[in-house]
This record gives sequence, C-alpha cells and structure tokens, in this order.
Amino acid sequence: MSNLIANKRLGQNFLQSPEMVSLIISRANIHPEEQIIEIGPGKGILTQALLNASAHVLAVEKDPRMVKFLQNHFKNRKNLVIVQADIRDLLKSPTIFTKYIDPSTKYKVIGNIPYYLTSYLIRLLLEITPQPSLIILMVQKEVAQRIIAQPPKMNLLSASVQFYARPEIITYVPRTAFSPQPKVDSAIIKFSPIFSINKLPPSLYFKIIKAGFSRPRKLLTNNLPYNLKISKIAIQKILQDMQLPLNTRAQNLSLQQWKVLAQKIASL
Repeated sequence: MSNLIANKRLGQNFLQSPEMVSLIISRANIHPEEQIIEIGPGKGILTQALLNASAHVLAVEKDPRMVKFLQNHFKNRKNLVIVQADIRDLLKSPTIFTKYIDPSTKYKVIGNIPYYLTSYLIRLLLEITPQPSLIILMVQKEVAQRIIAQPPKMNLLSASVQFYARPEIITYVPRTAFSPQPKVDSAIIKFSPIFSINKLPPSLYFKIIKAGFSRPRKLLTNNLPYNLKISKIAIQKILQDMQLPLNTRAQNLSLQQWKVLAQKIASL
C-alpha cells in the first residue's frame, strides 16, 4: 500500500518534505487536545506530525484506497478519526459536521488541497459557522499570490477572501516537495479569520464585487450600472463622495473601499 499511485483525477500530489511539515506545525501553534480538521491526508506525513503534537485529528479523505492505508498505518490511535468523504459535503452539512467536531470548542483546519478545489473550498471554510480559529492550506503559488493581492492588483478572489480573513503566505514550496511532482510550485498560506461583526450583509457585498470585477478592464462607472441596474450618475456621485477618480477600475479599490462602496450602493 505504501506504493499507492496518485489519482490524477482527484488532483493528488503527496507532500514528502519533513521541513515543510515542521513549518506547518510550528505556524499552526497547536495545543494539546486541540481539534484539527485535516483535508486530504494522503499517505499521512502531516497526520503523523499532528498526532505527535497531541491534537485530536479528523482526517477527511475522499480516496478509499488512502482511507484503507491510513487505517492500517494509524491503528489504535485514539486521537485520530478517519472519514471517507468529500470535504465539501462535510462542510455543507451541519449534521455531518457536528457529528465529528464539537462546535462549542475552537478548531483549526490544515490541508494540502487539490488545486481545482481551492477557491470554492476556501469560501466554504470561511463561511461555515462556527468558523475555524485558523486555516493553513497548501495551494498553488499563483493562487496564493492572487489571494493576498492589494491595490492596484485586487481581484475577485482577494476581495472575497479578505472580507472574511487576513491571509498571509508563510513560504513558497517547490514542486520537488511532492510526489508526483506537480507542474507548478505551491505556497503555504495562513488565514486568520476576522471575527468582528460585519455590519455589511455578505450577500450584498459579494453581489457588488462580482459586478465590479465582471469585466476587469472596464471602469466601475460602466460595470456597476450595467450589472446592478442602477444609474451611472449615481455611481459617479458615490465615487466622488469617496474621493475616487471616475476612471477607477475594480482592481484599484482596497477591501475597506469596497465595503464603503457597497454600503453606499445599498443606501441608494
């Protein structure tokens, strides 16, 4: 079983770098008995380190071959629960989620996630109630750079993620740290959720940023009226009130400016 071949359809690339595992563990600041959801444990190199840190680990693995391998490899470990499931299904079902995680106790999420799942999965993790106290993920390098972007390089992904959390790239990871090697380099990215109460309804905020970024090369004075069905004059007035040029594009606004813009549009 140790010679399991990665399933390309599931986007499997197994982490094999002890140095990267140690870095993840140190930055996760794990306390004994702490609840950890591990996404995509694969062959268990990170699982072993989490167990060594005395965490209570819920390892969520979609591939039944890997589940069988992990069950054999980690026999009789009382602080490990292995679940064969798609992490998306677990996060979307409060019934299933609370079966494994005590919602009254803080928990963290750590994982090496398939590239094709990144954007959607991060959104799920940040919107779930209760939120994790910390998230550390291995993602594609280019995606990590897009997530932490600031003006003038803001994008729909960075504006979405930063609404819920403060992202930070811990380090870049060469493709040689995986087996089989992916075609691109990766990054370890840490998300610190923002727990302050947000007066702005998320549904409104996301509707407006999607409208703003719908055609990135177009001005906000074109995108917002077209997508939101409001007058161009009203948008121009809002930009002037915010002391922003009328030729402003979506990528030029900071997170705070997006929030202010959304609040002003909501009051029209």
